[in-house]
Amino acid sequence: MELWNSSLGSGFILMGILNDSGSPELLCATIAVLYMLALTTNGLLLLVITMDVRLHVPMYLLVGQLSLMDLLFTSVVTPKALVDFLHQENTISFGGCALQMFLALALGSAEDLLLAFMAYDRYVAICHPLNYMVLMRPRVCWLMVVTSWILASLSSLGHTLYTMHFPFCMSREIRHLLCEIPPLLKLACADTSRYELLVYVMGVTFLLLPLSVIVASYILILFTVLHMSSNEGRQKALVTCSSHLIVVGMFYGTATFMYVLPSSFHSPKQDNIISVFYTIITPALNPLIYSLRNREVVGALRRVLGKYLLLAPSTL
Repeated sequence: MELWNSSLGSGFILMGILNDSGSPELLCATIAVLYMLALTTNGLLLLVITMDVRLHVPMYLLVGQLSLMDLLFTSVVTPKALVDFLHQENTISFGGCALQMFLALALGSAEDLLLAFMAYDRYVAICHPLNYMVLMRPRVCWLMVVTSWILASLSSLGHTLYTMHFPFCMSREIRHLLCEIPPLLKLACADTSRYELLVYVMGVTFLLLPLSVIVASYILILFTVLHMSSNEGRQKALVTCSSHLIVVGMFYGTATFMYVLPSSFHSPKQDNIISVFYTIITPALNPLIYSLRNREVVGALRRVLGKYLLLAPSTL
């Protein structure tokens, strides 16, 4: 069978979810609105956390990193999908596909690890409040952030290089929203069974192990909260933790479906819908669920915006 990716000039065709939709214009508009929402909410959250010194605490350092990852993650996928649909041009070069895969894997894996560190942060804050500033001192927080980025980038680089080294057959159509491992392996003209097993093992490592840490942290948190004497403290802790669990459920549920479940459970349509959840919907909703309903963040947002509004007339 003739191979076509022998040079970097070869490319793929990303079919995506818009081409298979019954109402592509409506879906395109919805995705555009969600993308703008993701840019606005994550951008505002990053601005507020950077500008307001009261939010320069471990929890909001991690929240800021989550917003940065969400902002970059959705920007890797959504603009190209929208532009391709509007211009009726769905091609992506071999190098562009590899770059998109690397960035999406790196950002997704980094967020995966960061959510586990955020669960540990909540565990320390609620179960060991007197030792919080020792256990979550700035050096430890930055170590968590750097660890997330480095481990995710190294894993993503290895997977990208190995996936793209396969010979691909005459079919250039990737029936998916973006370049990811499972749909690309379906185009390979080689035995990929061993590599699929490796992808499964790495999926378990990067998804289920951090998820186990999160579950364990919240079980311990729940026991501590139930024994609190203050109803106000109990309610505040439960609200904070429940919002975190909503974020975790959306992200881990969709990512586990994509990278842990066997390929027999997958179909192109299902994979496309799932990919929309973790690349577009979740980044748009994360700030609303996790932070922008928080009194501290809302107060900081008012202070920052009020400061800019007061400064604006004097600069005219």
